[in-house]
Amino acid sequence: MTTKRQGQQSVLVVEDDPGLLATLEFNLQTTGYRVLTALDGATALDIRRSNSVELIILDLSLPVMGGMQVCKALRDTGDTVPIIMLTAWHQENQRVDGLRSGADDYVVKPFSLSELMARVEAQLRRATMFNNLPVDGGGGGHTIEVGDLEIDLVRRSAVLDGYDLDLRTKEFDLLVHLASQPGRVFSRSQLLEGVWGGDNPGGSRTIDVHVSLLRRKLEEDPSNPAHLLTVRGVGYRFVP
Repeated sequence: MTTKRQGQQSVLVVEDDPGLLATLEFNLQTTGYRVLTALDGATALDIRRSNSVELIILDLSLPVMGGMQVCKALRDTGDTVPIIMLTAWHQENQRVDGLRSGADDYVVKPFSLSELMARVEAQLRRATMFNNLPVDGGGGGHTIEVGDLEIDLVRRSAVLDGYDLDLRTKEFDLLVHLASQPGRVFSRSQLLEGVWGGDNPGGSRTIDVHVSLLRRKLEEDPSNPAHLLTVRGVGYRFVP
């Protein structure tokens, strides 16, 4: 494995097809990324525990431990590294399960390398925006306080009325996007661009799934939300 150069971003690719794995490794390295690889889920977790990576490309159909299990295991430990799932699943409910396990994006096989690379760049761009926030001793300017909700942008935590919401990566990003301008109505396309960095194969369904997940943690009664409101025919808005 090549030594990581200063400023070089690292990507962990987990794929049990050696041919596809080699192709992805070559293209990512050619683009300038440092690449770590694993052929199964258990090895991927071991690599992640001992290495700093900025992104994981994760196949779902893996030996030893499936991609869904790997994703859930990472999220359960508080790991917020962006994860792009590679899947042969074409049914919507299966892709939704992938998002619910903690994935940030997914690409359906067969896919073009240009599409995957665009998604890699979008996820890294989003992660960099949050991770590069300047830090000062008092945290001033790096929190969003709306009513009883307090969001710490540096620690990536959200507390409502003293209770830690324990948000996953995209749930947190979505809440930040909405709560930063309370009362403003965001269309699904605006949220897709602002939170996911552009096009997503799930389209508006991706937004709706994450809103549903966020409501489960944010609302006392998710079926009758008081904070994260639907604006019929348009999108969503956050109110204190």
